Amino acid sequence: ALALVPQSVDAARLLGGVLMRQGRIEDAIAAYRALVATRPRDAEGWVALASAEMHRGRAAEACEACARTLEIDPGHPTARFVMGQAQLQRHEVPSALESFAAQIEHRPQHHLARSFRLFALNYDSAVSREQLFAEHEGFGRVVAPAGPRKMNVRRLNGHRVKIAFLSPDLRRHAVATFLEPIIEHLDRGRFEVILYHDHFRVDDVSERLKLLADRWCNFVGQADATVAAAVNADAPDVLVDLAGHTHHNRMALLAHRLAPVQVNYLGYANTTGLAAMDFRFTDSVCDPEGDSDTFHTERLVRFAPTAWAYQPPVEAPEVAPAPCTDGNPVTFGCFNNLSKINGATLALWQRVLNSVPGSRLLIKGLRLEEAPLRARLKAGGIPIERVLLLPPIASTREHLAAYSRVDVALDPHPYNGTTTTCEALWMGVPVITLRGDRHASRVGTSLVTAVGHPEWSAGSGDEYVGRAAELVADPARLASIRGMLRAEMSASPLLDHASQAARFGAAIEECINRVAAKHEAAFS
Repeated sequence: ALALVPQSVDAARLLGGVLMRQGRIEDAIAAYRALVATRPRDAEGWVALASAEMHRGRAAEACEACARTLEIDPGHPTARFVMGQAQLQRHEVPSALESFAAQIEHRPQHHLARSFRLFALNYDSAVSREQLFAEHEGFGRVVAPAGPRKMNVRRLNGHRVKIAFLSPDLRRHAVATFLEPIIEHLDRGRFEVILYHDHFRVDDVSERLKLLADRWCNFVGQADATVAAAVNADAPDVLVDLAGHTHHNRMALLAHRLAPVQVNYLGYANTTGLAAMDFRFTDSVCDPEGDSDTFHTERLVRFAPTAWAYQPPVEAPEVAPAPCTDGNPVTFGCFNNLSKINGATLALWQRVLNSVPGSRLLIKGLRLEEAPLRARLKAGGIPIERVLLLPPIASTREHLAAYSRVDVALDPHPYNGTTTTCEALWMGVPVITLRGDRHASRVGTSLVTAVGHPEWSAGSGDEYVGRAAELVADPARLASIRGMLRAEMSASPLLDHASQAARFGAAIEECINRVAAKHEAAFS
């Protein structure tokens, strides 16, 4: 079309969109840049360019393109939303929250902006769990259908249970890391597995998961109505949502119910707020009985000692000695999402560094822009001269090898690490975590307890600082921990994949029976 009519704006936009859905991000960026070069007042072209730049990981360029969009069209329907996404990618949480709030005020029915705002609120240490729950409940009310959809529930009568998993992360992603062992070890005599991917990126992990599935389908770019029709045709007994309020989610669609039993698991560290989400799978450490139930719209199913099944990368190198045991300065480290490094976390880390004279802090993360991060660290009271910044490393092996530079890992608060904690433990690095009042701030406790080290979970800031200092005060003991931790983890529930999958399957069956019994009672 562009060869025939080079000035066609519609064709140029569509070309960029098709390239995006194919995962050809650089080509899409080139197409959109060509469009705005010839049509510099095309607001749609600028916002499309912003989205493409963000997917490429160039958040600063995305913010600039959004600003250009709003300059051309202050009432643009999605520019504030894309701006918020880009700001969140730059770890500018307060700015992102403002952009999402502005988008919601501008477009109250933009449910995805509401969802992204909920996700970002989990990073804010000033938000109480009562406030968080109220916000999630509010989302559920906004997206709830006028009349709940009624679906028949089949009691277990010998038929194979059809489980569908919906996620944008069935690829090289943390969610897939924890999901693959469960699916691989599910009893296929009892369960049929459908995998619904929802992302343009398909990689080697996707290909492995395809081989484990009875059916695979990619919903990327498809409208909610199309997705609903496809799921209805497959008629799963249970649909497991793995996204929650993270990127590329289908929360507004799930509010209308796609399966007789709907479960949330893995991808999101909070309630969905949906009345149609029946259950949420967790454990009793992350969500203690009684205390946590009040803050979830779902029924909590504590199906295992720890809610995760970790699959260590085959590329992982051998455990290296702790740096301080070789005469190097004590080095604390954090390889988490930099959005988790908030004021509360920086206050803890400042105290840890002060408690160990001469110690250093190594920070590694995606989209690590040194100047803004150093400014945040300085504002948080962290001595910049004692900070080492390590940019992302493409190779998994080299990424894990970077733990050879860390003596003790420090978990952020209130949003703990999950994959990063498992990686640190696998590389022999103890992780100190602060136990909080919500799921996101108790994941670290669940993981260190699972590997046999509940003493690394602190109940207060003083305890967090003291335990970090205590570990590095005895290099011989630290060396012993380093030498034994991988074996301890291998013997833990985290790596007992067959048992975790059996527990998961049993919990799914119990959920079906519970819902079926409830429906039968309602109609008896």
